[in-house]
Amino acid sequence: MCHGILNLVIFNMKKKFLILIGIIVLVIIGLLSYFVISDLMVENKLKNEIYEINEMSNADTIDTDAIYKRLNKIVTKNDYAKVEKAFKQYLKDTFDNILRISEILEDERLVTLLTADNYKKDGKDFVESKKYINETKEELEKCKEKYNDFFKEEKAMSYIYEYDLDTYYIDLYKNEYVGDIEHYGKDKTVENSINEVIELLNISSEILNFLSDNKVSWNLDGENIVFNNDILSSEYDSLLDQLS
Repeated sequence: MCHGILNLVIFNMKKKFLILIGIIVLVIIGLLSYFVISDLMVENKLKNEIYEINEMSNADTIDTDAIYKRLNKIVTKNDYAKVEKAFKQYLKDTFDNILRISEILEDERLVTLLTADNYKKDGKDFVESKKYINETKEELEKCKEKYNDFFKEEKAMSYIYEYDLDTYYIDLYKNEYVGDIEHYGKDKTVENSINEVIELLNISSEILNFLSDNKVSWNLDGENIVFNNDILSSEYDSLLDQLS
């Protein structure tokens, strides 16, 4: 009889132990499910954030202040926040460079270098004009190099490597946000525009150098330069033809 009671006690203990194990397993599964779902929600939040910033950047009218406001705000937490910070810093640096290129290309001085007003103001040695040309060319070359660099995977990935993150987050950054970034670098529209302006500056520099080298041989007559030498006048007209 004692033997039977002992077996019953052992059976009940095993039953309670199994129930306890079952409860622990359910709790663990519940916690894992919570964290998985939570992570997915955060990932989707980050994806939506980047998508919306991209849409703002491609709008017909770009609100730069609104874009910078979004780039300076972090909407996720923990390691996802590091991924977000890395990619937003990359976007911000890229955007800064593009805006600077745009400012230079839209600078009114580019189209007033060879005007009578500028000849009156800065002639006949054109010290300020030549300085402007050299500085602008140098900055454009740097901006062009930066622009091309930003569309290289190595450059884009360098932002995430600043953080001590697991492979999962590095892969997330690479696959979801960097993607095939070098594909976009194949578009030469911006680079061609920069090269065209640099060529314009080179021709302008050649013309201003010609005018300063022959400053005793010309004068302004209204809006036009008049040379006292037909050969120089012909050379000047040939230089201007390069602008056509």
